[in-house]
Amino acid sequence: MSMSGDSPEPHNDQSQAPLIEHLIELRSRLMKAIVVILVVFLGLYAFANDIYSFVAEPLMALLPEGSQMIATEVASPFLAPFKLTLVVAVFIAIPFVLHQAWAFVAPGLYDNEKMLAIPILVSSVALFYGGAAFAYYVVFPLLFEFFTQTGPENVAVMTDINQYLNFVLKLFFAFGVAFEIPIATFLLILSGATTVESLSQKRPYIILGCFVVGMLLTPPDVISQSLLAIPMYLLYEIGLLFGRLVRKRRAAADAEDQES
Repeated sequence: MSMSGDSPEPHNDQSQAPLIEHLIELRSRLMKAIVVILVVFLGLYAFANDIYSFVAEPLMALLPEGSQMIATEVASPFLAPFKLTLVVAVFIAIPFVLHQAWAFVAPGLYDNEKMLAIPILVSSVALFYGGAAFAYYVVFPLLFEFFTQTGPENVAVMTDINQYLNFVLKLFFAFGVAFEIPIATFLLILSGATTVESLSQKRPYIILGCFVVGMLLTPPDVISQSLLAIPMYLLYEIGLLFGRLVRKRRAAADAEDQES
């Protein structure tokens, strides 16, 4: 009886061993990602004030000569550049972080999934960077020009550095995520969750949804909402285009298989 009672223990140990190995590998990947982020952060920290000045340039360029930002909290002159530098470090380290995630999940993927995952991964990073660049070089100048010129003449624009940072980081993230729409659309079509025809018929709802998302993620003005909603819709159409191309290639491949 004692032998039969003890027999499941080796089996349980064997079943738990792969899980423990995966957890150890996951911890190793996370630690590598954190170390790289910290190294990049330490390398950038000496330029923290310069980085903040660069991010603030779209607003400062539109303020009257001699104007400057203000700090309404005691620690803001230190914390705002510190926070921004940490975010930039994560931003720069994203390719390495995603590579660690890829190295963790890749052994469990089939060859065809690996071939598809790598372009999607690279495209996702590039689109996120593109969304942030679009926000900085296109949206910020138009948005801040609108804000600085619509106020009363006797009101001086003196923006708090911490409030400004929170504002621009929100827009960076919103546009970075919005630019991932082609990838999301492509994956929905590829997985069979929906079809190109179904998504095409829902264009009016998609347009409305883009403006609703723009309203939720941007300041309450028509300009910033439109600057997010219109690119989102155009990127949605790009996702549909790639979905059509993949469908045609699959149909051609199935036809070749039937002929062979």
